[in-house]
Amino acid sequence: MVTAVDDNAALRQRAWEAAASVVDPEIPVLSIADLGVLRDVILDGDHVEVAITPTYSGCPAMNMIALEIEVALERAGFRHPRVRTVLSPAWTTDWMSQEGREKLRAYGIAPPQASRSRRALFGEQVVACPQCGSDKTELLSEFGSTSCKALWRCQTCREPFDYFKCH
Repeated sequence: MVTAVDDNAALRQRAWEAAASVVDPEIPVLSIADLGVLRDVILDGDHVEVAITPTYSGCPAMNMIALEIEVALERAGFRHPRVRTVLSPAWTTDWMSQEGREKLRAYGIAPPQASRSRRALFGEQVVACPQCGSDKTELLSEFGSTSCKALWRCQTCREPFDYFKCH
């Protein structure tokens, strides 16, 4: 026997999957679920609300992500979906999935290190090159192709690469 609770759980799962299919417009190999931006899906009667958290305050991709979530939900049969931006708690790279980290590496962006391996105050940060794997790398600029990335260069293969900064 299927209950209303089962129906609600299945409906919420369908909404989650629709929202999770949205990709980051700046890093198209990552879904917003991989990135940890997708925080919650709430059903309220016939309405669905999705909560998202930006990777940093003022992220220009958030408006596009919200629009794409609305479109994905409408295509999945949800009428008049709402997207709410949640700023607290602040997004952290710890919310990224392991699969998302691997997708970044395969795309040529060094994934963020786990919080337990972050450099100590005034310590040396070691970032492995996503091309050759060498840890002989150097920071060129705190700002890369987007504000959430830094520009690094490998001293072994000499290739520049982005590093997804820890937050």
